[in-house]
Amino acid sequence: MTASILKFFVTMSVCLLLASCAQTGPPLPPSLELPKPPSDLRASRKGDQVTLIWSEPTRTTDRQTIRHLGPTRICRSLEAEMKECENAVGELPPPARSAQPSATTQVQPEAFTDTLPAAIQQQNPTGDVTYSVEVLNRDHRGAGLSNRVSVPAAPTLPPPADFRAKLNANGVDFSWTSAGENSGVSVQHHYRIYRRDDSTGKDAIASEVPAGVAGPMHAQDSSFEWEKTYLYRVTAVSVASSPGGEAQVEGEDSPAVRIVAHDVFPPAVPSGLQAVYSGEGQKPFVDLIWAPVTDADLSGYNVYRRDGASDVTPIKLNSELIKSPSYRDSAVASGRKYFYSVSALDVRANESARSEEASETVP
Repeated sequence: MTASILKFFVTMSVCLLLASCAQTGPPLPPSLELPKPPSDLRASRKGDQVTLIWSEPTRTTDRQTIRHLGPTRICRSLEAEMKECENAVGELPPPARSAQPSATTQVQPEAFTDTLPAAIQQQNPTGDVTYSVEVLNRDHRGAGLSNRVSVPAAPTLPPPADFRAKLNANGVDFSWTSAGENSGVSVQHHYRIYRRDDSTGKDAIASEVPAGVAGPMHAQDSSFEWEKTYLYRVTAVSVASSPGGEAQVEGEDSPAVRIVAHDVFPPAVPSGLQAVYSGEGQKPFVDLIWAPVTDADLSGYNVYRRDGASDVTPIKLNSELIKSPSYRDSAVASGRKYFYSVSALDVRANESARSEEASETVP
């Protein structure tokens, strides 16, 4: 075989090899760039406002990275089985992006707030309102609806405009004017008072009372801690009853009222004080007993005595707080009449007024 023929066969072999390497199968169709529908849509309702939150899609239905997103349609229906977005109640514009997304791009949350019309609330107060979203591509084409979520359709009451809170020895007293029941037997209303710790921002339910008839309302919170600052607010809660159970919807909140729970309130004044002389044949003494004070923050008692013959101002007998409602006075002298009184103190050293006096004569 001559060199020229050998060179020809080598050249042909290389060309065939290169041609076979380029054959990777039939060409793939271009991606339609249809965003994968969100599956984590969540909904919450407060008053007439329904807040929707979901994750922005980062992949297409054919598992490709999304290059361009279009708008997102917000869908609302009174039917539980929403098959398509017939009448969108809102639309979010395409999200602004500074760079093309990648496999490591962090998923961004999206949110939309819908105002629920009063007509829908009145139409089916024990029913639900269904929401979904549809994310479109830049050609306004989508792959379908997201997961469906529902909120109760029950109508809510407006917040009281005259909510007040006042601190006293027994707790925080609240007053406001109730709007009264207005939705029939299928929807009941009550008022819920929230207490927010100003230092931690945590909320707790301080009290709940039925709305009842229109007119003045009162409630109290005695479960707080002294020497803290709180923000109180009240909201009307609608409770819709249906064969499937109960559903609650909170209305809008009243303006918050700030309370500094500084304890300047003394315990109750002791009562029932009795003084009894004893000491025949021994050193005389006077025993005192009184009804115990039941305040939860009681720390103890002080005992005061004045000598009817010489003392005008009572003097305190005890050097340390007395823990039980009794005391023995051994520093008495024969032929004297003594007048006793007792006061109560709490854990913050607030002292009550003195009790009515009880007297006893030492023979």
